[in-house]
Amino acid sequence: MKSRAYRFWRECVVFYIGGMFYCGVELLWRGWTHGSMFLLGGLCFYVVSSLDRHFRLSLLGQMAIGALVVTFFEFWTGVIVNQIMHLHVWDYSAVPMNFMGQICLPFTLLWFPLCGIGILCEKYLRYALFHEPKPQIHWVLLPDADSQGEKP
Repeated sequence: MKSRAYRFWRECVVFYIGGMFYCGVELLWRGWTHGSMFLLGGLCFYVVSSLDRHFRLSLLGQMAIGALVVTFFEFWTGVIVNQIMHLHVWDYSAVPMNFMGQICLPFTLLWFPLCGIGILCEKYLRYALFHEPKPQIHWVLLPDADSQGEKP
């Protein structure tokens, strides 16, 4: 059994990789990023990739819920950094179907495939870096709980 300190370090590494992943996406997408995006990216990466450890979800289900989770975190981060702190990190006011200029439907739809990439990266990173069990990806349907020896 791994120590509590090791488990905490492992989760910090996952958060860090998620933050760097999101900053990289932003750099490729718009050519710049902000430090708050590292924190938002790390939080989203960690939470979305851990959904299937708490709920029975297929990858597509995890991606769909993940897109909503990212949008939720993006909204509240936008309220804090853009509206309260006036840092002007982003403004979706000109994008169709936006809410308060902080979130919009086109980006919520974009989070869906990005969540899939992030989830798969996180699973294989845990396998490669921390010798966790090899991921078994179930895209749409999950195997019956009884066939895996689980009790309902």
